[in-house]
Amino acid sequence: MALVNVNRKNTDQFYRYKMPKLIAKVEGKGNGIKTVIVNMSDVAKALSRPPSYPTKYFGCELGAQTQIDSKNERYIVNGAHQGEKLQEILDGFIEKFVLCSNCENPETVLKVDKKERIGQSCRACGHQGFINLQHRLITYICKNPPSGDATATPSKKDKKDRKNKKHQNGDTSPNHSPQENGEVDKFDMPNVNNSNSHDDDEWSVDTSDAAVHQRMKDLSSGVKGLTFTDDLERPEEQRFNMFYQYVKKAKQENSVDNSGKDFVAEAERLDVKDKAVLAMAELLFDCKMLQQIPKYRLHFLRFVNDNPKAQKYLLGAFEMLVGKSYPEELMPKSAHILKAFYDNDILDEEVLINWSEKVSKKYVTKEVSTQIHDKVKPFIDWLKQAEEEESSGEEEDDEDDLVYDNKAEQLKVVAVEDKKKQEEEDDEINIDDI
Repeated sequence: MALVNVNRKNTDQFYRYKMPKLIAKVEGKGNGIKTVIVNMSDVAKALSRPPSYPTKYFGCELGAQTQIDSKNERYIVNGAHQGEKLQEILDGFIEKFVLCSNCENPETVLKVDKKERIGQSCRACGHQGFINLQHRLITYICKNPPSGDATATPSKKDKKDRKNKKHQNGDTSPNHSPQENGEVDKFDMPNVNNSNSHDDDEWSVDTSDAAVHQRMKDLSSGVKGLTFTDDLERPEEQRFNMFYQYVKKAKQENSVDNSGKDFVAEAERLDVKDKAVLAMAELLFDCKMLQQIPKYRLHFLRFVNDNPKAQKYLLGAFEMLVGKSYPEELMPKSAHILKAFYDNDILDEEVLINWSEKVSKKYVTKEVSTQIHDKVKPFIDWLKQAEEEESSGEEEDDEDDLVYDNKAEQLKVVAVEDKKKQEEEDDEINIDDI
């Protein structure tokens, strides 16, 4: 997944504060058109702000209504808006409500006081102050203050998240020193052979498989690509199996929930991003697939968003799960499963309709594939009907425009004829009559 600097005015490629590039998806037509911000939760997490804040900010700046469904992580702005435009508007939100006014670092914490003022304190430079803006979002933040208190003692989970974030960014906060808390940073101390004097101190590196794997895991995706170039020389089937084992191991270690970005990096490294959803679907879904789709929504969105080829592979995995792995449990729910994929923005309408038009025996037998297509036919018919209604609505709008244009042309002709008639009358006036 593409990352950009939180403060995009800073063009340094080694800038430590990164966020995912905003992904926008336009849905619907006519009066029902809307823009779904697919990865708003990830963007908001990188900014340490609730996802509702930037979503409401978009609504304020664009003069559009917004829909926020935190439970299902659906953040919608009415109207059709391009991702680049929303990214530029997001820059304004970051400048006003995220960056420190003193050091311009995004390590700020917001807090609403009893006088409904929004205080901002920076954990990087220690600067404190109030956000003095006349913006409609101020009212929303006061009514929906950030959860938690910056002065409260952090929980174990918060400490763990903060620690992980430091390792990801590659450094610690400027005002933090491990020695201040009586800690020793292991990266500052070499391993010492106690049998020798201090003059014989040596640096040592753990070369065990586990240590090497951990060091490679800590590398950025770009460095990984340079390091593992040999894997790209392997056949595609072998690379796909490597990715399969990677996801399988994450599942065995119960680390799937936190591995969405790692899955993408590994798939891109092995150049199997399109087919990766086949392995993920097989390992992450079982007979409770209908309930698991919302749970792993973001995992799959990172692969299938604006990628019809990956969506087709996912439909193949759907056929195998329904027709081979769990036919008794999932076959009766086939239509509901496809609708869940559609409602969660994982499968597009066009891809679903194209898939329904051809019975394939690529993943299951032709008989089983036909049975699946029959089961999902009511849902596909519903999709087609909705598309036809939208198309007919557009045609009616075009006819109205045509009628209007014809009337305008008629009025223009009448005006020209009146003008000619007036000129003829003026020509008939006799000078002797004046």
